[in-house]
Amino acid sequence: MDDQNKNLILATVLSALVMLVWFVLFPPEQQAPTVAETPTNDGLVVDAEGGAITPPAAPGVTATPDTLAVTPGASRSTALAAATRIPVETPRLTGSISLNGGRIDDISMLDYRETLDEGSPIVTLLNPAGGPSAYYALHGWVPAGDLPSDAVPGPNTVWSAPPGATLTPDSPVTLTWDNGAGLIFQREISVDADFMFSIRQSVENTTDASIRLAPYGLIARHGEPDTVNFFILHEGVVQKIDGELAELDYGDVTDLDPVAAEGGRVEIRQVEASGWLGFTDKYWMTTLIPAEAQSFASVVKYVEGADIYQTETRLPAITVEPGATGASASRLFAGAKEWATIRNYEAGRELGGLGDHLAYTFGLTDETGQEVDRFIDSIDWGWFYFLTKPIFMGLHGLNVVIGNMGIAIIVLTLIIKAILLPLAYKSYVSMARMKELQPEMEKLKEKAGDDRQKLQQGMMELYKTNKVNPAAGCLPILLQIPIFFSLYKVIFVTLELRHAPFFGPFQDLSAPDPTSIMNLFGLLHFAAPDPSSVLALVFIGILPILLGISMWLQQKLNPAPTDPTQAMIFAYLPWVFMFMLGGFASGLVIYWIANNTITFIQQYSIMRSHGSKPDLFGNIKASFAKKTPAAANEAKAPTGKSKAPKTKDKS
Repeated sequence: MDDQNKNLILATVLSALVMLVWFVLFPPEQQAPTVAETPTNDGLVVDAEGGAITPPAAPGVTATPDTLAVTPGASRSTALAAATRIPVETPRLTGSISLNGGRIDDISMLDYRETLDEGSPIVTLLNPAGGPSAYYALHGWVPAGDLPSDAVPGPNTVWSAPPGATLTPDSPVTLTWDNGAGLIFQREISVDADFMFSIRQSVENTTDASIRLAPYGLIARHGEPDTVNFFILHEGVVQKIDGELAELDYGDVTDLDPVAAEGGRVEIRQVEASGWLGFTDKYWMTTLIPAEAQSFASVVKYVEGADIYQTETRLPAITVEPGATGASASRLFAGAKEWATIRNYEAGRELGGLGDHLAYTFGLTDETGQEVDRFIDSIDWGWFYFLTKPIFMGLHGLNVVIGNMGIAIIVLTLIIKAILLPLAYKSYVSMARMKELQPEMEKLKEKAGDDRQKLQQGMMELYKTNKVNPAAGCLPILLQIPIFFSLYKVIFVTLELRHAPFFGPFQDLSAPDPTSIMNLFGLLHFAAPDPSSVLALVFIGILPILLGISMWLQQKLNPAPTDPTQAMIFAYLPWVFMFMLGGFASGLVIYWIANNTITFIQQYSIMRSHGSKPDLFGNIKASFAKKTPAAANEAKAPTGKSKAPKTKDKS
């Protein structure tokens, strides 16, 4: 391979490294959508006079007729015990609902644990107000017209429920509150076998006058939660507004425009037909989902002073005539961001298998309409969504068939390499022909001497005559960059890779290699250095070492560059990558090792089939010699200067 091709490959690799380091050190800022200084009332929840209606703030935010039974800062158990509760028992969820406000504020997921350690607690999603990390959902009504505020239930209203009631997939629970002035409110809560709650609110008007009121739902999060805080992952508010995805980080929410009437900083966006909003973590999510084709105001709010982040769905006000009953239905997703489960909710039915998912994805079914519009976008697919989505679908399908995510990654690598084989074939053929032209290039260098322009012109003519493209060898590398980042995104973000085992010590492919020389590469039963520590950069594990070796062997298919600087950079590059990727997810390192191994086999086979026999062992031997071939060539090259022989002074 000539110097020009080496320069091009070197520039490509170094550019990718620079981009990676730049994005890590200076992640791009998320641009918050433009917010009007004063929210308009068009299409929002309005009273009889056309004024905007604001739901009551979350408990403890502002002065309300009710007060919390516990003080902020209490333990979680104390906060739970401060209210009468209805147990929640499903195959996948456990927790309770507080009768104070009817808040859904105690939810844990039975299928997920905090760590891989034996006896690790299950993951808790929602927490009650008054306790640590309060995080809950609340539904209710806002009075409109002449209806007084105490005529509707508030955030701390104590509801009644049937004795011994338990919320299960087979037994909904109905909460009741009578305001004592002719209005009877009911809230029927049901839950399915996964993570979706359905809430039907109704009000019976037994008075002799019509009333006007508006339903709402809100999710409140007290204080900014601990986040991964990595630029490729969105954590914060996520909302879908008539097909448009909008994301706000927690910092963006605190920077929204202040609106005095709202009691904090707020963004209000009107949804005409379909939408949803809520909070997303790396693996978990809570989402408010109004009924399909229901217009509503999508509200994101930050209550300053109380440090509460809040999302709201404000529905249009309704009029309930005397003797009539008004009702409103909505849903709440509270659980894990499982791809298959979320796709089922989007489709409005259970998709049977990967083929059914593919048929639904590409519109090969006769079904029309979606139950939850584009709900799959709640998973953060990133900029390369057109790559991350099919890569994940393929990986998920292979894992279902094989039953091992690590092997599924290796098989997916084989499939990707097979798809790119035509380009790789042209690349390796070009590299083989470049090697055949090496003697002609050496002659051109001798004739041109120090005339670089003459040398370049001669080489271009040589390429043209022999129909060789010196840049062809870089194309597979360029294509691998977006695939690499897309797969990294999939492994880093998707829940299916969390705690996914490979074999032996590799029991979590979303985490860095747990082996190290410090635990004898997994033979001793204690953890490797923390990935964020300096020791982890030095005492790397088995997978990064295999990565470095595979890159090094791939290099040895070609002799070292004649330029000493290039030769030195290429010699160190595999080991730089070995330490740099040591802290990356194990699944990504497995992909890179498999990719290097398959590339080595492809390149070796194609080059031999075209008459070029890579001197693998000779190049390896030369790399361990005291003087590299490049250095040896430099030593033999004439310098154009003569030096007088040294003689010993005998005097």
